[in-house]
Amino acid sequence: METASISKLKVLLSHYLRIVRTGEEVLVTDRGKAVAKLVPLSREDPVWPPHLRELEKAGLIRLGSGEFPASFWSDARSPDPEGRTLQSLLDERAESR
Repeated sequence: METASISKLKVLLSHYLRIVRTGEEVLVTDRGKAVAKLVPLSREDPVWPPHLRELEKAGLIRLGSGEFPASFWSDARSPDPEGRTLQSLLDERAESR
């Protein structure tokens, strides 16, 4: 396990994050006393808040990957000739003021 003082960690943060990404842990010290530990996240660690996990388990939502499909930006938009979408957005914005 690597050890780094707070001042050293601040200066070399990228270096220590690379170490953590490889699976190693880094012990952070303040004046020689351990105050924190940087550990890599495992795939099982919850990245989503517990209430969202519960909704997913209940089948009420589907958690996304955080990435748009490649075709997202080139897909055709739904026609809105009367501008209802824009008007709804403007109405909602006006209500919140």
